[in-house]
Amino acid sequence: MINSVFSDMVGIKYPIIQGGMAWIADSSLAAAVSNAGGLGIITGNAPLDWIREEIRKAKKLTDKPFGVNVMLLGETADAVAKMICEEGVKVVTTGAGSPGKYIEMWKSHGIKVIPVVASVALAKRMERAGVDAIIAEGCESGGHVGELTTMALVPQVIDAVNIPVIAAGGIGDGRGAAAAFMLGAAGIQVGTRFLVANECTVHGNYKQKVLSAKDIDTQVTGRPTGHPVRVLRNKLVRQFQLLEKEGAPVERFEELGRGALSRAVREGDVDNGSVMAGQIAGLVSKEQSCSEIIEEIFSEAEANLKKVSKMFQIG
Repeated sequence: MINSVFSDMVGIKYPIIQGGMAWIADSSLAAAVSNAGGLGIITGNAPLDWIREEIRKAKKLTDKPFGVNVMLLGETADAVAKMICEEGVKVVTTGAGSPGKYIEMWKSHGIKVIPVVASVALAKRMERAGVDAIIAEGCESGGHVGELTTMALVPQVIDAVNIPVIAAGGIGDGRGAAAAFMLGAAGIQVGTRFLVANECTVHGNYKQKVLSAKDIDTQVTGRPTGHPVRVLRNKLVRQFQLLEKEGAPVERFEELGRGALSRAVREGDVDNGSVMAGQIAGLVSKEQSCSEIIEEIFSEAEANLKKVSKMFQIG
């Protein structure tokens, strides 16, 4: 079995984190991932009362560790950060900025802090701030993305810091996991593969869109806003592309994107909604339980690592 310092740190069986996908990562998915031996995550990019209720639901569904993702640019970030302490959450992942101002409060409540970074500079800054581990996420991932690929980013972050690094972006099977471990990662974060988990409550149209995706079906939109997002191509994407060609002001992009993720996730409008998914979507071909997904990823990873050791003669 594959274990690591990271899985020991947070008290899980397998070194895998489920991505904190906005509008998607609820108690059903998070608890299922945690019960399967990973670290389930509830999205913190939602109304405060909803997040609190999902945390409490998750506690009833699992006695294993789970976390909450805090979107630092969100208007309710301060309130969510405090509420996490009140509810006794044990792990926090963060995105879209630095969690520096919350770290002392979270640490005083025994919370493990694991920010997502897209650069070496931010990774170093986070280590100095006292975080417990880092998620280095490449631009292959779904949702908000940086510029560096996972293959380029992860080893550079690992060389730059002395805390565990979790690889994210473009990882959806055992081969991707094995590659991440060979780069030196202490764990992996997976989002897109869990979109089609049985326990994921996303609309069936969204799941089918992911299942039918090909290798070239994702597109990054919204670069002019400074917050680019990777999604599956559809009518909405084509509208964003027209705005980019026109050199439209940021307000036009914001207006077009308002409510788009909810339309796809809840209403199943995969033409006019934002269907966030990573480049790995082309490899995702079947619905499974979270337990089956995790077991398959790690059994494949172990087999691939053993296979590689036999393929090459060293020395």
